[in-house]
Amino acid sequence: MKAKDINFRFSEVSDAEFILSLRTDTRYNQHLSQVDSSVEKQMEWLKKYKEKEGKEYYFIIQRNSDNKPIGTIRIYDFLKEESSFCWGSWILNEDKPPKAAVQSAILIYEYAFYELGFNRSHFNVRKDNTGVINFHLRFGAKQIGSTDNDIFFHFYKSEYEVNRPNYLLDFM
Repeated sequence: MKAKDINFRFSEVSDAEFILSLRTDTRYNQHLSQVDSSVEKQMEWLKKYKEKEGKEYYFIIQRNSDNKPIGTIRIYDFLKEESSFCWGSWILNEDKPPKAAVQSAILIYEYAFYELGFNRSHFNVRKDNTGVINFHLRFGAKQIGSTDNDIFFHFYKSEYEVNRPNYLLDFM
């Protein structure tokens, strides 16, 4: 999968050190679940993930210019009866090109809506992660609930399709 400035490839066990460096970096992990800081544990997690690849997908985000890894993104929690998927583990480092966040979201929606056939995305964002909340609201996501810590959203394929021609023209 490829956008104007970035591309996705499936994560591999050999990506453990890179993924761990993102997840343990205080610049990027404020809104993520805690992770063991062991490369071996990350490798084990990736091995287990690879066994269920197809039921979920974990991507490495790379720059097109040199295929340098700049982040991660994951889709999981497929609810077939509701035609819905969740996405997260979304981290972009300082080496990202401008608009990498928008491009990575577009690639996720393109893949999940048009390749996998889902009609809705469901996801949650930590309440104090206001930049990401505002990003999703600008994209058209609808808040459907909250807890003390999280806001829950739905984003529908039909809503995505309203701006899809512009997204594809500007970012693909």
